[in-house]
Amino acid sequence: MESNLYIQIHADNQVPSDNERDSRLEDQIRQRLARFEGRITDVEVHVSDVNGPRGGNADLRCSMEARINGIPPVAAIDEGNTVDRAVIGAAKKVVRAIDHQLGKLEDRRA
Repeated sequence: MESNLYIQIHADNQVPSDNERDSRLEDQIRQRLARFEGRITDVEVHVSDVNGPRGGNADLRCSMEARINGIPPVAAIDEGNTVDRAVIGAAKKVVRAIDHQLGKLEDRRA
């Protein structure tokens, strides 16, 4: 099943680029946002290393924004010690935020 959902993943220069990882993350994001298929037009993901060039523990931050038909864009930020954890955490928060926004929209219509 091919999705029309467009996902862009960006990483700062402190986070090594990895096409295999990006493809895996896109799949994870699609799975979590699947029930909103058709409503979401695109998702933009930014991954950055909180510590930057200082090194130390790998504290990675993911900011994610989903653009949804009919409501303002929804954004969330999460952190993790791996790119996968940060991205999946942000995706879960985006799902909760979309549920909340769509719930408010339904309440207004009722």
